[in-house]
Amino acid sequence: MISVGMSIGAFLILIIIHWVYNWRNPRCNGKLPPGSMGWPLLGETIQFFTPNTTLDIAPFVKERMKRYGPIFRTSVVGRPVIVSTDPDLNYFIFQQEGQSFQSWYPDTFTEIFGRQNVGSLHGFMYKYLKNMVLNLFGSESLKKMLPEVEEVAKNKLKRWSGQTSVEMKEATANMIFDLTAKKLISYDSETSSENLRESFVAFIQGLISFPIDIPGTAYHKCLQGRKKAMKMLKTMLEERRAKPRKEGTDFFDYVLEELQKNDIILTEAIALDLMFVLLFASFETTSLAITLATKFLHDHPLALKELTEEHEAIIRSRENPASGLTWKEYKSMKFTFQVINETVRLANIVPAIFRKTLTDINFKGYTIPAGWAVMVCPPAVHLNPAKYQDPLDFNPWRWEGVEINGATRNFMAFGGGMRFCVGTDFTKVQMAVFLHSLVTKYRWQTIGGGNTVRTPGLQFPNGYHVRISEKDEKIL
Repeated sequence: MISVGMSIGAFLILIIIHWVYNWRNPRCNGKLPPGSMGWPLLGETIQFFTPNTTLDIAPFVKERMKRYGPIFRTSVVGRPVIVSTDPDLNYFIFQQEGQSFQSWYPDTFTEIFGRQNVGSLHGFMYKYLKNMVLNLFGSESLKKMLPEVEEVAKNKLKRWSGQTSVEMKEATANMIFDLTAKKLISYDSETSSENLRESFVAFIQGLISFPIDIPGTAYHKCLQGRKKAMKMLKTMLEERRAKPRKEGTDFFDYVLEELQKNDIILTEAIALDLMFVLLFASFETTSLAITLATKFLHDHPLALKELTEEHEAIIRSRENPASGLTWKEYKSMKFTFQVINETVRLANIVPAIFRKTLTDINFKGYTIPAGWAVMVCPPAVHLNPAKYQDPLDFNPWRWEGVEINGATRNFMAFGGGMRFCVGTDFTKVQMAVFLHSLVTKYRWQTIGGGNTVRTPGLQFPNGYHVRISEKDEKIL
């Protein structure tokens, strides 16, 4: 009996050793990129989710770049992943969307954003949803929206100037959420009995956390926040369906119109997931960029001086200085767009972009097996000293004379390829208009830290408090 038991034990040990060996040495019809798969099942998930407290490349990526080079393998949440910090491979991935690669995100992300969210859909359905969003955030719609964006910025700054201090990230997030929610679903935070923003706060706090769904964990709170927000959105949609408007005024009306068509391909579940993602993406990423722009400008007086001069010149050139911004004035803001480009380069609003290989990929002597995940890492591109001198320095003048239309090999702040962010222009409009309203009438003083907490998934600058006051001098 003892010998039988020992034989079984030895057999189990051999199975475990074989399993561990296969985990750490995956099969491949060629040469895999160098790297480590970590522990079986767990991989390097814990290291991946380690927070980063600087503007620099996350330690998880930076350490492995030094050890393995610009393309390396790892394993996150049970999946083999190739991490690319190589500009050529990143560009190739974006160009081959739908042929050799397709959009993919870990199960934990799809659980959070919805299994039918726009990032997980492909082909015709993705193009259909993209056109729906462009109907709201395209240039023609933004031209009409410009006066409203300016009015909101002016009103908020006026209110903040009467307060002893303002936490910029939270304040701008609330400002943008209220504007976006109004355009999407006619939601008014001041009159509604439900606090939709509160649900998103709970969602965001656990968005980038170790994926354990146990009460008390950040991930569990994140899922609960999503569940509550989705329930509210569903109730709003049902109420609108029960009492339809004669004329469509928001995105909900447009969605209901699509849902009523005979040859419908849109479902209620997809529409609600889309609404959720749009609300999240529009305010969270833009408020991050505005907060960092405010901080960078405060810390760099020469940049603030040139930006202020540009916007004061716009006002001086008007027949009526009190009139609102025009689209022509917005498009003339050359230095403003340099500030925006430099801010989003350092902010890395899209810090990780995931794709999945549809076939074996051979690139620079390496083979990426079919079915493997690939993580494009924009921060490594944006902070590459070979392309950007002193990459961690805020230097908007580096963009002088540079035209940016979409993504390039060395700039992908809003994604790339056919999935280039459709809300890019909306973000730029909000940033430019807010900066215009801020620098022409107000000055601000930093009165609180502004530590930037960053992970490979998202960044959140916390605690950047400022005191805003009106300028005494008038623009003549």
